Amino acid sequence: MFMMFAMTSDSVGEIIKEVKVAFSVTNAQASLMHSLPMLGIALSGLFLGFLADKIGRKPTIIMGLAIFGVACYSFLVADDFLLIVSLMSLSGVAVGVFKTGALALIGDISSSTKQHTSTMNGAEAFFGVGAIIGPLIVAYLIHQGVAWQWLYVIAGGVCTVLIVGALFVKYPNYTQEKSESVKQVSVLQSLALVKNPYAFGFSVGAFLYVAAESAIYVWMPSYLVCDASTLRATYDCYTEGFSQTLAIYSVTAFFILRAAGRFVGIWMMSRFNWALVLMLFSGGIVLCFGAGLMGGKQLALYLFPLTGIFMSVIYPTFNSKGISCFPKHQHGSVAGVILFFTAAGAAAGPFIMGLVSDANGGDAKYGFMVATAFAAILFIGMVYNFVKNPTQKRLAEIEASEYSN
Repeated sequence: MFMMFAMTSDSVGEIIKEVKVAFSVTNAQASLMHSLPMLGIALSGLFLGFLADKIGRKPTIIMGLAIFGVACYSFLVADDFLLIVSLMSLSGVAVGVFKTGALALIGDISSSTKQHTSTMNGAEAFFGVGAIIGPLIVAYLIHQGVAWQWLYVIAGGVCTVLIVGALFVKYPNYTQEKSESVKQVSVLQSLALVKNPYAFGFSVGAFLYVAAESAIYVWMPSYLVCDASTLRATYDCYTEGFSQTLAIYSVTAFFILRAAGRFVGIWMMSRFNWALVLMLFSGGIVLCFGAGLMGGKQLALYLFPLTGIFMSVIYPTFNSKGISCFPKHQHGSVAGVILFFTAAGAAAGPFIMGLVSDANGGDAKYGFMVATAFAAILFIGMVYNFVKNPTQKRLAEIEASEYSN
């Protein structure tokens, strides 16, 4: 599921280039193809995340996948811009539904909070794989003269297989107990979680992380262009063969390193202090961003993609630890809250960076300064988390009550 979602969401940049030509839309109009699905995910996570706790993981996942599948297959008849944006927005709502169900399910199948973090890194690693293969599929389709919409048809096929699999797989069913706490789950209780310090803290961390991460795949190609005044991306200033190749495929290099880091994270996060790892890795992001800006494009060419390693385990750990701070009957609701802030960061971060860059002559360097500020605030938070360890007692209580059996 995570891979399928990433195949479509992280291909938007490639798709936007085709849509702008086909429908003669402006940059602002084309940006709706990114911002509206993110808004759909955010609102769906916040207002529908409770469904995973109310009706169960399996029905929620199947419902979300069914809506996503319908949206994907509908791209076969998507021949105008308004319909395309509408279908992308609908797919965002669907993602918010099935992803909160999936995130809650990870807690159900984990035997400890530490295993929860490792499993979450594994799931997000497949998201990283999807982020790599999705744009490659789009590029291949376009090269073969096939409409990019077939990417969504392919995703719809994967979605259909997932629905069939979900129907036959036996899910852990904690709701059989019919406890009063489960019966009373509602959207109002879900919204109330925003005020909880654990949910809010990890949600803000997710917002800051995603806002900083989005600078890489949204603004790094613009920053690395040698002559920003041209309409065509040129990398002539990178004289060496490897440097030119890396400049062209810098985003792909970032995604590969991020996916590899998450697979390693399955092992690493089960053996090391998660707070220490997050502090060191968030510090690594700040160093790479800062040195890349001060050292210029020749140095940023190597340091910016390298952040994929440091970013790899941060978001899955935020998700798992944030969810683990709550009993299992609230996992869907708190996953929805974190997902809301995640999508908000993905939408707001690039927009703010774009505004700052435009205000300074359109130079993407200034957008990366904003991203560095986001990363620095995140690092400060991770230092506090490591020194004070505010979740230690809470996680120990949940470990004893929810995972003791």
